[in-house]
Amino acid sequence: MKIPLLQFTTKGIYCAAADVYLDPWKPVDKAIISHGHADHSRWGHKQYITHHRNLPIVKHRLGELNVIGKEWGETFTINNVTFSLHPAGHIIGSSQIRVEHKGEVWVFTGDYKLEDDGVSTPYENIKCHTFITECTFGLPAFLWTPQKEVFNDINQWWAENRANSQTSVLFGYSLGKAQRLLKHLDPSIGKIYTHGAVENMTEVLREYVDFPKTELITRDTKKEAIKGNIVIAPPSAHGSTWIRKMTPFVTASASGWMAFRGARRRRAIDKGFVLSDHCDWLDLLTAIKDTGAEKIICTHGYTEIFSKYLRELGYDARTEQTQYEGELAEMNTSESSNIEAE
Repeated sequence: MKIPLLQFTTKGIYCAAADVYLDPWKPVDKAIISHGHADHSRWGHKQYITHHRNLPIVKHRLGELNVIGKEWGETFTINNVTFSLHPAGHIIGSSQIRVEHKGEVWVFTGDYKLEDDGVSTPYENIKCHTFITECTFGLPAFLWTPQKEVFNDINQWWAENRANSQTSVLFGYSLGKAQRLLKHLDPSIGKIYTHGAVENMTEVLREYVDFPKTELITRDTKKEAIKGNIVIAPPSAHGSTWIRKMTPFVTASASGWMAFRGARRRRAIDKGFVLSDHCDWLDLLTAIKDTGAEKIICTHGYTEIFSKYLRELGYDARTEQTQYEGELAEMNTSESSNIEAE
């Protein structure tokens, strides 16, 4: 029986022909990493290979590593297997991993989205035979509004809060979502303040993106200075003692999960903005169609529902268990340990 080019093992996605893993969740000798979120880039591998824009991210999060950076489309060969990294459009430095051996091509998306967010390198379609896709939001209920409209709403919300002398506290994951929010906020409305976890990650990425000026909230920051302005903080800051300095404040969350009724209420958030760094239902289907792949493997999200629908469309689709968590993982990172004592 022919061994698949990529196999799903207890350590991660394994290419036996090259003896290398893609986004492994247990320590391995050699790992190719799609992007910097905690469920895809973990500590403990002997060697990391990733896009060069992801280098400062993984070093910031994991410390000093034996890591090699690659350019988009740059091919590199390991034991006669050819690999290359291609833009996934998920966050800065996020890659799809293309694997080719003996004329067979597989693509592992990691996490991805098709909409150009103005921060990360836009998604690139890659032709392949087998496509390993996330389906974090693989339900027809998830249909995203164009981000221009979402940011118009966010800036209007901020302006209205400022007129009411209230501070706007907007929650977004410190890597990816926070930078997307910062890029599209309107600084003419007021000042942009940041939580330490957001500020530290943004400073790592300023060499790649022209972000507006931000001010870090410290012990010395006065409540009067913050009043009426906007604060970008990770979700883990909600309900912490840190947020008391913002009083009087109004809270909002920017997440794909805000499309679900009740999500805002369960999180005790005043306002929800539907903004995701993952594909919605239609973009997942578009991406899959454009690859020309006949075999589809769904790794995380609504895998059973989505793969069943793909089979109804005629694809050879199945699911595989991984430890990737999509947008949930970005909430479950160690950001809570970065809450400062201010």
